Amino acid sequence: MMQITAPLAAFCCGLSADHIPQAVTARTRLLLVDLIGNIVRARAEAAVTPSLHAMVQTMGWHAGESHVFGDSARYGPAGAAFLNAALGHALDFDDTPAAATLHTGACVIPAAIAAGEMTGASGADVLAGIVAGYEVTCRIALALPAGAHYARGFHPTATCGVFGAAAAAARVLRLSAAQFESALGIALSQSGGSLQFLTDGAWTKPFQVGWASMAGLSAAILAGHGFRGASEALEGRHGFLQAYAPAPVPERVVLGLGEIYELMSTGVKPYPSCRYGHAGIDATIALRAEHAFKWEEVQKITYGLSTAGMLLVGAPAETKQNPTNIVSAQFSAPFVLSTALATGAMTWDSYQNLDDPVIRHLLPRVQCVHDAEIEAEFPANMSGKITIHARGREFVKTVIVPLGEPSNFLSKDALLAKYQSLAKPSLGAQAQVLARAALEFDALDRIADLTQLSMCRT
Repeated sequence: MMQITAPLAAFCCGLSADHIPQAVTARTRLLLVDLIGNIVRARAEAAVTPSLHAMVQTMGWHAGESHVFGDSARYGPAGAAFLNAALGHALDFDDTPAAATLHTGACVIPAAIAAGEMTGASGADVLAGIVAGYEVTCRIALALPAGAHYARGFHPTATCGVFGAAAAAARVLRLSAAQFESALGIALSQSGGSLQFLTDGAWTKPFQVGWASMAGLSAAILAGHGFRGASEALEGRHGFLQAYAPAPVPERVVLGLGEIYELMSTGVKPYPSCRYGHAGIDATIALRAEHAFKWEEVQKITYGLSTAGMLLVGAPAETKQNPTNIVSAQFSAPFVLSTALATGAMTWDSYQNLDDPVIRHLLPRVQCVHDAEIEAEFPANMSGKITIHARGREFVKTVIVPLGEPSNFLSKDALLAKYQSLAKPSLGAQAQVLARAALEFDALDRIADLTQLSMCRT
């Protein structure tokens, strides 16, 4: 049997900021800024926030010196990791690698930062931890592969993310290779996450991510104190890959390890909704601009998707065409495409239009279908094909690589504009100060020099 867990642990254990390629370091800084913006806005506005915050208080996780971005209170490490991760994912506006089909940063970055605040770690150590966490999360997801994992009803951001969170924290805590492997073994016992939230817009999606980040941090702390986790956590007979997918490809976990950085395959969302709708949003906005459609003249919009895309944003049609809350709207191609057609945009504030008469008029006119051409692009790309039926004609546009993907990445200015739109309402001028520090976080003597800048202005 090919060894997977041990070499992965050894690589992550030896990862040093000095040896991380400059392009990877630069991209990591941008991914950090993007996640911070998500956390700050969710702390102020997400529907899940009061309940999550109350749980942390009730559990006694609020006593400590750790920070939650956009929050003036202090927390224990577990509470900070949990809240930063859950809030980072609450808007569904956080980063995602197309092929891995999950959200990496929301689990990984909070665990790395919480571990860094605990130990007074430098920004360079946190950088190494974040990169290690991305590599572990993405490589495990690619080995499943993610599509087969989804088909079984698992939520890979949580199931794979707990391993990434454990890796991130383990690297920041400077665990030995053996301890690192134990941390992954402990994470195996905590790997969970279900797609059942798709049924009724339940709030469990961000909760699962927060719990995975906190669980990964806990796994690393346990391993650092000598607790023994299961060996061969990934490749073993009862390990993650064998238990969670029908036909995994274990060797994919270590393919090109140290040469290929999967973090560079991570995209940033320009729209706060499921990534499978983004190609359609791009195409709809482009066709609207080109042909000046009025919503009244559109008879039908057909959205061609992959099987995985249909599962998340296209089916069942009767549910997707009648979203009743923000979560269900985020996973409704009819909603995001109706919004893009009616307004020419899709922003976080677009969810205020959930009951808008124009949107409600368009929703049943959006039909999602499986498209063989789009299927052929999966999993490398989350592509989509839009056909607008209007004026007695069909207007077609296919988007293979949506805006925000690595090969079509947001410019630094565009990413910072997204961050400002999320963070400035809560932080005011402090938002710019925080972003400036995050863009240089790996040069900080202590990661706390960044997190202490994160408190809300009010």
